[in-house]
Amino acid sequence: MFTCDYKKLTLSFNEFHNIEGRDMPDYGEFCLLELKDGRYTAGEWLPDNYGKNDPVSGKFCRGTADTVSLDEIAKWHSLNRYDLSACLEDEEIGYINLGHCDEDTYSVRFKNFKSLKDKKYPKSEQYCLLIMMDGGLASGRWDKIPGKGGLFIYASALASYSMDKVWAWTALSDDDVFVSEQESEKERRQERKLNQNPSIDPVRFKYGTDIAVYYEKALKKLLKKYPKATLAQMKKVTPWEIVPYHGQYVFGRVNRFFPGSPTVEEWTEGSTADEFIDFLCKYVEEPVKNYDPDKMFKFGMDIKVYLDRAYENVKKEYRWLNKKILADAPSYAIRQVNGDWEFVKRYKGNRKYYVCNDRSAESFIESVECDYRNAALMANPVVAVYAVPFGRVEINGWYLERYEFSKLKTGDYRVDVQAGDRVTGGNRTFFITPHCFEAKTYEEFLDRYLKIVPPSFGMDKEDLLPNEDLKAFLGY
Repeated sequence: MFTCDYKKLTLSFNEFHNIEGRDMPDYGEFCLLELKDGRYTAGEWLPDNYGKNDPVSGKFCRGTADTVSLDEIAKWHSLNRYDLSACLEDEEIGYINLGHCDEDTYSVRFKNFKSLKDKKYPKSEQYCLLIMMDGGLASGRWDKIPGKGGLFIYASALASYSMDKVWAWTALSDDDVFVSEQESEKERRQERKLNQNPSIDPVRFKYGTDIAVYYEKALKKLLKKYPKATLAQMKKVTPWEIVPYHGQYVFGRVNRFFPGSPTVEEWTEGSTADEFIDFLCKYVEEPVKNYDPDKMFKFGMDIKVYLDRAYENVKKEYRWLNKKILADAPSYAIRQVNGDWEFVKRYKGNRKYYVCNDRSAESFIESVECDYRNAALMANPVVAVYAVPFGRVEINGWYLERYEFSKLKTGDYRVDVQAGDRVTGGNRTFFITPHCFEAKTYEEFLDRYLKIVPPSFGMDKEDLLPNEDLKAFLGY
């Protein structure tokens, strides 16, 4: 490992490029950026018109929904083009020049490096200059993970460097994301202080501060209209709680998705306990109304009956499906959850069962069929692939990235479609049913195929019909 003392290390960046000179980085290159206001940050160069005659239009990406526009930037300096390994192996070194440092060279120096191994962590959302374990340079925004340190987010789709990849770091300038996080943390500290001894409105909390009492009272009202109503069904939608908020107890829905910083949505549609109970009756009415055990379990309480129906339905088209293949599929059961009978699902390798949201036997069987189809496709190896060529295809703001037909070991076919933008994306896999291949002609095949994978996925009949290679790949 490197023997250089990072605490005494200074990096001098000496090869800056002026934005006004229209001399831009390579596509996807990570750069140190000097902003026009004198601050420093970094990012990945993403031109708007890659490969076109306007290479200066674009932005520098620091992470998901986190970019720096060109009109903010004065200069850029590559991070990708340097390997400091040889220098860092010298324990005496304390100053490293990146590029020549002549008399008139524009230079910027960074020091005060710290090590994650010493449990010296950046502040939450702080953007940093990084020296990597392989001697390279990088940048990233610190994402704190409670109790586990954290990681550095460096690009879209939450791409990140783990702690074991970073040798040393130093903070770059404060930016809007970091400042906003600091303000939020200040507000959270103030909120915690206010909530240490919350006040209670005696009218709003006439029945006390146990939310179960209010649910029980709402249930008594609901039973008059819906005799099958239960507490379990009332809590199918995000339950309400009684929590301290801004120094007083409130009825609220709490979002605990982000660890350590729950958010509270306060009930504001009334001011009394009885008004809240009336509101609660309306709030939970939909799941209560739709819960009908007779409809859900119309084929009895033996889960095998439902699974066999799903298996037979799928096997009609996925002809290679067998029970051995389903060993990797989720398993199902009918169990009591909080007193109510429910269809539940457990994934392979997981001991926990999850409640299915299907409100009818038919809906549950369809859900099982979806899992069985996925298991069947995963068990049928691809033996040949044809990637359909295409140009720039826009799909509701995304761009088509992949459109591939695959021949499977059984002789069946599937198609994989992928689309996205610079921040996110998605993909879908479709099985091409045997019915499509019963068509006499390639054109008739496409008519049937496009009902499974409609033109909204990027390709229509006009695109596919002239493609002789695809026609031959599909056996026509």
